Amino acid sequence: MKAVVFTLGCKVNGVESGSLIAGLRERGWEVSDELVFADLYILNTCAVTGEAEKKSRQAIARVRAVNPHAAIVVCGCAAEKAPEAFSSREGVFLVTGARQKSKILELLDGMGTMRFPLQKDENASFEGQSAPVSIDDTDTAYDDMLPPVSLKTRAFVKIQDGCNNFCSYCIIPYLRGRSRSRTIESAAAEILSCGAEEAVITGIDISSYRDGEAGLAELLEAVKDEKCRIRLGSLEVGVINERLLESAQRVRDFAPQFHLSLQSGADAVLKKMNRHYTREQYLEKVSLIRRYFPSAAITTDIIVGFPTETEADFADTLDLARRAGFSHIHCFPYSRRTGTNAAKLKDLAPQIKKERLHRLMALAEELRKKYESGFIGKTLELVPEEQKDGYTVGYSENYIRLYVKGEVLSRRKVRAVGMFSDGMLAECTDEV
Repeated sequence: MKAVVFTLGCKVNGVESGSLIAGLRERGWEVSDELVFADLYILNTCAVTGEAEKKSRQAIARVRAVNPHAAIVVCGCAAEKAPEAFSSREGVFLVTGARQKSKILELLDGMGTMRFPLQKDENASFEGQSAPVSIDDTDTAYDDMLPPVSLKTRAFVKIQDGCNNFCSYCIIPYLRGRSRSRTIESAAAEILSCGAEEAVITGIDISSYRDGEAGLAELLEAVKDEKCRIRLGSLEVGVINERLLESAQRVRDFAPQFHLSLQSGADAVLKKMNRHYTREQYLEKVSLIRRYFPSAAITTDIIVGFPTETEADFADTLDLARRAGFSHIHCFPYSRRTGTNAAKLKDLAPQIKKERLHRLMALAEELRKKYESGFIGKTLELVPEEQKDGYTVGYSENYIRLYVKGEVLSRRKVRAVGMFSDGMLAECTDEV
């Protein structure tokens, strides 16, 4: 029997899909993460923007174009937000939500030997299961899943789920629930045994990671001697302090890239977004990072066209981006999410958001090139991820996308020789 686990959205979804793949393989399934012909499809959906929800719905049609008789399971945030948008679609026999995705495997086990295409009596056995698991706002129990199958040389290790921040534009806390963390012992064990060239510590809000009184710094201390490269996922401003940075310095092979979420460079907009820092506080944290890691890559997310954003506010964002010297900016237009506080505000005209997005993207490319050009002639360490047009492509410790001619099978030292495509061209060195 063949199954596909297809992922839309964030890296956390990717980790959870990897866990489902591991569980299916344990049960004897042949599994792919691409939309190829299969008997069973599990769609792990996203609702972070309206466009993400649209793509999640469209994935049903994409599956049925590959196999019109497919049995389809839908889970994830878009299924949590609007289950009826999926449960009524032909071929869909199970809709679950954003939490407890491992229960999908238990439900499949309960079906016994499945026959495809599914018969009506088999569909009936799932009556009452076409609704998400209800979320209890007070529930802080972590949803344990199997260690995920790593499909690349970088392993993503999920340490936390949910969010307590309730930014005014974001629907995710309402879909994934309150912040909850796994134990340091459990998280460290997965990192130490992942067998990958690089382990990326990820979650919905890893800044809120807690195991009793311990936090992210203590987790880093627990894996500081690991031989694989350790990279942190997206961080909030409040978690950056000397304790965390000192712990990062003690990690044997720490990736000096800090994805420090910004969203806006204007104080008035930050306040309306319910972000709990000012532009100057943000820049102070950038300076603190560079005191410990002088050549660190500072990457970020910025929302363009929040409802209250003026041209002066946007100018503040551009100014902060230059002062911070970002090496990469993930920029995207504001997307109204029903149920959030920002949804009550009057949206900006689409042309305004589009024009500002183009200006920010142009600045982002300018800043990327400025940062990366400073590494021409310097030695970096490549973790290869894919082969593309005769090049091995992967990332350096400071998140520069590297292209090396020919095939490189494992992590190794390279010398950056110039700008190339969306990153840098590099050559292998004799260094070990």
